[in-house]
This record gives sequence, C-alpha cells and structure tokens, in this order.
Amino acid sequence: MRKAFVLFLIIVLALPGSVNAQDPQFSQFYAAPLYLNPAFAGSTQQARVGVNYRNQWPSLEANFVTFSAYFDMFIEDKNSGVGLLLMRDREGQQGLSSTSVAVQYAYQLYINDWLTFRPGLQAAFFNRNVNFADLTFGDQFNPLTGELENPSGETFGDLSKNFVDISAGGIFYTRNAWLGVAAHHLNTPNQAFDDGSDPNELPRKLSVHGGVKLMFKPGVMGSGLYARPQERSLSPTFQYKTQGEFDQLDLGMYLTLEPLIIGTWYRGLPFKSLEGFSNNESIVLLVGFTKKRPSDVLNIGYSYDFTISRLGSGSGGAHEVSISYSWSTKDPRKPPRHVMQIPCPDF
Repeated sequence: MRKAFVLFLIIVLALPGSVNAQDPQFSQFYAAPLYLNPAFAGSTQQARVGVNYRNQWPSLEANFVTFSAYFDMFIEDKNSGVGLLLMRDREGQQGLSSTSVAVQYAYQLYINDWLTFRPGLQAAFFNRNVNFADLTFGDQFNPLTGELENPSGETFGDLSKNFVDISAGGIFYTRNAWLGVAAHHLNTPNQAFDDGSDPNELPRKLSVHGGVKLMFKPGVMGSGLYARPQERSLSPTFQYKTQGEFDQLDLGMYLTLEPLIIGTWYRGLPFKSLEGFSNNESIVLLVGFTKKRPSDVLNIGYSYDFTISRLGSGSGGAHEVSISYSWSTKDPRKPPRHVMQIPCPDF
C-alpha cells in the first residue's frame, strides 16, 4: 500500500502546477545580505565571506534545512561590487531539494553628499531534485534485529530540473537610514520536472526592506592611545515579502552594545488570514557578537524562532546561525575616497 502511495506521489510531482514551493527564508535576513538583495554585493566597501545555516521545525520529519555561503567585494576604482552566492535547501529526509549558484553585480551611485543609490543584478543557475532512490519500507526489515534484509526490487530514481533565474534589486541609503527593493525570479522560470507538460512557473518574489539607525553616546574600549569608541545604537527594521499567494512581514529591532547585539522581531501578517487561519508565524530572538578592528570585522549570530502559529511549539521552532568576516582590500598608498556605507545591521 505504501509503495503504491509513493508511485502516486511521483506522478503528482511530475504534473504541472503541483510544486509551488516558496523560497527559503532567513530570520537573520540582514545576515544573508546577498540572498536578500543583489544590491548588497560589495556594500561593506571591503571583501567579505559569510555562511548561514537554518533548521526550521527540527522536531518534524517535514523540516526545512537551508545552508548558504557567499563572497563579495567592493571594486573601488569602478564604484562596483561583485558577489558569489551558493544556496542549498532541503525539505524532509527524502524531500524536495534545491541547489543554486548565483553571480551578482552592483553599482554604487552617489546622488549627493547625503544620499547614495545601489542598483544590483543577479543571474543564477538552479537545480531542483526529488530523491526517491533511497526509500525503504517496513516489510524490508527483520522485526527481531531491525536490520534491512529484504532489499526491494523496485526503483523510483530521482526527478530533477535545471533552470536559469534572473533577479534585480536596489537600495537607497543615507548615513542613518536605508530602503531597499528586490525582485527575484523575474523570468518566472519553468520548474516542472516534466519538460513535456505544461509549464509550472516559479512565481516572482518581491521584497521591500528598510530601517533606521538611532545612534547613542558611544562607549569606550581601552584607554589612552589605545582607546576607541564602541557603538551604542538602536535599529528598528522591517521586511515585507510576497510570492504567489503568500505574503509576510518581519518587524523588529536590534540593540547594539558593542561587542554585544540583541535583536527581537515578529513575523506574520495578523490582519490577513490564510485559509481561515490568522497569519501569525513566530517571535524571533537573537544574540550576536561583533569584533571590529580598523581593517576587519567579525560577526557571529544565533537566533531562535518561537512558533506562535497553530503548528505549535512541538515543531521545534527554528534555529539559525550566521557568521561573516570582512577585511580591507584598499591600497594603502591611495588616499581614501568619500564612501558612505549602508547603516543596516549585520544580523
């Protein structure tokens, strides 16, 4: 009976319109800058590497595990940033997986002394796969030893799909505020596993994100010639995103007491119900560490999503870790140029 169900599932997955997957999400969306918006490529005015890991609903078999790694740098002579983004997302033990490689380019346009605009473009190659090759069934195991003794002669194989994806974005920012817009999947690529069937287009995703940084009197680290200021600030932030029939709002703030960062925000859209249920997803808490030196910066963050939807706390919430490191690539022989960095948090 279960084998018949698996065969039915394979047929359903091959049908057009049957897979309407949403993009992966990060609670620490500013700690995944290249994933959020290609305009962030080179935004630190330095070279940067980073990784992100998220495990959503770890107590359920249908959990989501997402990993990303990125590199970007600023090319000062060209007022340009370039980036490389690797993504891997997997649903469940034998579920749908997606792997992508993206290249990005952003240009830094100085409008005046207090306003800068960064447009960005992204081209990505995607592979989506459903793996049925390693499925096992109860009648294949010895009930006394629990060992696999009766290999099945049935093979289901994999379903796989490759496609190219185009995205774009832009960010306006001052020294204390920013506002960005990103549009992913502009070409709405066909994600149907069966090329002979009607297309199943990946819906466009639109994201609007921004915030302000409120600076307080800085602290002081060290003494004498070795004294340097430590940032004290509060940053209210938001992100609204919509894709297909789904939309969502992240609303919260970050408190920076260098080297400590504390953050909290709400995810949901309570005034809009989904299939009769209130769209309340989670409350997110974050703790981060930052180590800043004149030529490099290290950021480490951990966040946990407390599930407040009807799914309940039994889902295990979501664990997320981010690490980034940036360093200067400027020629010390050249005089410094007028540069204004995006003031958004790194977590």
